[in-house]
Amino acid sequence: MNDQLLRECIEACLACVTACEECASACLSGPDIDMMRGCIRLDRDCADVCDVTARLLMRGSDLHAQACALCAGACAACAAECGGHSHDHCQRCAEACRRCEEACRKLAA
Repeated sequence: MNDQLLRECIEACLACVTACEECASACLSGPDIDMMRGCIRLDRDCADVCDVTARLLMRGSDLHAQACALCAGACAACAAECGGHSHDHCQRCAEACRRCEEACRKLAA
């Protein structure tokens, strides 16, 4: 496993956890929670998958390829959902998810 790709992926996963948690919190504080339910769910799921993936990568788990593949899928779904909303927090989350998806796909290959 390439050490540089590994570090980049861990950093992207952790940044995505932060962006997803911030987005979910902002959505929950907003006036239109019902409209944002899908976004909140995906934010939380994506944050959890990114967290587990980063931890597996840090410990050198043999499951890294599977974890990265799952994480890339979660990030793609979250980026698509958040990218469809005009809120700044959603746009920041979508960008973090895209970066994480790309890093995970490279490492899963």
